[in-house]
Amino acid sequence: MASRKDALHGHWVHSHEEDTDTEMVLRPASHPFAPSRGRTSFEIRPDGTYVEISPGPVDLPEQTTGNWSRESDRLILRADGDRPGRDWEIAEAAADRLVVKK
Repeated sequence: MASRKDALHGHWVHSHEEDTDTEMVLRPASHPFAPSRGRTSFEIRPDGTYVEISPGPVDLPEQTTGNWSRESDRLILRADGDRPGRDWEIAEAAADRLVVKK
């Protein structure tokens, strides 16, 4: 899978309507999303840090921070503290769409 590391930089929002059984789709925050009760988002920063914002148990957003890296075709999110991180295989990385394997 060919894509540049800087293609990952930005504020990505989970577009669950586009998910498949095996892939999760993220779109830029500027994408015209359909109304939704809550969406997880990721701000992937050029300095190697990230912020994840996701709906909490009472519909209030919860924030996780940490560091990220691109290792070959993988996006690795290492959360601060004892929060779980993420390790995704990147299927597609373009300016308007980021697709990772679940």
